[in-house]
Amino acid sequence: MKAEARAQAFAARKAAHAAGQGAAADHLAAWLAPQRGKTLAGYMPMRTEIDPLPAMAAHDGPVCVPVIEAPGRPLLFRRWTPQSRMVPGAFGALIPAEGEWLVPEVVIVPLVAFDARGYRLGYGGGFYDRTLEGLRRDAPVLAVGFAFSAQEQEAVPIEATDQPLDALVTEKGILTF
Repeated sequence: MKAEARAQAFAARKAAHAAGQGAAADHLAAWLAPQRGKTLAGYMPMRTEIDPLPAMAAHDGPVCVPVIEAPGRPLLFRRWTPQSRMVPGAFGALIPAEGEWLVPEVVIVPLVAFDARGYRLGYGGGFYDRTLEGLRRDAPVLAVGFAFSAQEQEAVPIEATDQPLDALVTEKGILTF
């Protein structure tokens, strides 16, 4: 069920990416503005993922990006700035070559699909669900999905371990859950 949902979502995302992301980064920056001063985790976009880098660069506070330590483990987060020297990490995602390790209070979550309930379909490794569960066990953490509106599905398949989003930002605007 998740494999079929992912295949449909990847096709929709590819078409949306080709059309451009419009004001999506501006909407994300606006949603993040009240979070100034908090540590923000973003991500380095890969392939047809929507690009959060302008909103990350505009954030008034520390910014970090995920580092995959090993399969089955939560993500770690290393400080990032637009000037950071980046190197390929696991699965080809770029990561800072050096920098301090941070604990995010707000996480921009990439995704393959989402629904109006605030659930997301990821790539299947469970990295973000595992990470958000651990972070939320220790302190309040906001999770904002960032995607093209075309990635919305009626209901993504979910499991007990799936972590809900607090908000979702697309090129069309902001949804809160």
